Amino acid sequence: MKLNKKSVVSASLGLALVGSLLIASGANAAATERYISVSASGTIKVKPDAVRLNLTVSNVSATSATALATANAASTKLREALTANGITAQYLKSAKLSTFPEYNYTAAGGSVLIGYRASQSFEVIVRNAANAGVIVDAVVAAGGDALVVDGVTPYVYDDTEATQTARTAAVKKAKTKAASYAKLLGVKLGSVIFLEESTSGSSYPYMMAMAKSADSSATVVDLGQQDVTVSVSTKWSISG
Repeated sequence: MKLNKKSVVSASLGLALVGSLLIASGANAAATERYISVSASGTIKVKPDAVRLNLTVSNVSATSATALATANAASTKLREALTANGITAQYLKSAKLSTFPEYNYTAAGGSVLIGYRASQSFEVIVRNAANAGVIVDAVVAAGGDALVVDGVTPYVYDDTEATQTARTAAVKKAKTKAASYAKLLGVKLGSVIFLEESTSGSSYPYMMAMAKSADSSATVVDLGQQDVTVSVSTKWSISG
C-alpha cells in the first residue's frame, strides 16, 4: 500500500494534535490536584525487656602466649557462669580479641616493657531484664579481677507491640490535624493519598548499682523507661 505525501502529513498532524491534548489533560490534572500535607508523631513509654552487657576479660603476663592462655581460662569461666544462669549461645558473642605489648612510661626511664596484655570482649544479651543483676554478680565472681564490666544497657528487645501502638497514635494525630486544617480552610477532607513512616527509640539515663565485696546486697540494674516513637508524613486529598 502506498501513502501519498498528503496522507502522511495529515497523519502526522493528527498524532501531534492527540499528543498535545494528552499533555494538556495531564497538566490540567496536575494543576487541579489539591491536598493538605501534615506530619505527626506517636510516642509510647515502655519498660525495657532486655539488658545488654559488655564484658572484657584481660590479663598481663611475661609473654603473649601466657597472657592469652590465662585470659582464655578466665573467658571459659565467664562462659560457664553465663550458661549456668540461662544465657544460651545465641545471646553471647565475642566482640574483640587482641594481644599487644604493654609499656610503663616514666620520665627517668622512658618506655619500659612490663609484659604482654591479652583481652577478649563479649556482648551478652540478657533476655530476662529482671535477672540482669544476678548475672552481673555471677560473671564478676567467675572472672574475678580479670573481668571488667564495660557497660550495662537496658533496652527494648521486642518493640512490635509498642511500635504498633505508637503508629496508631501517630496516624490518628495526623488525621485530626488534617481535619482541623480542612475546617479552617472551608474544604472537605478526602482520603489519604500519601504516607511515609519513620521510627526511633531512645533510652532514659539509668543507674547500675554495683554491690561492694564486703556488702551482702546483690547488684541491681535499674531499667528505667524507653520511648518508642513513630513519625508519619501524610497527604490528604481535599475538595470544595
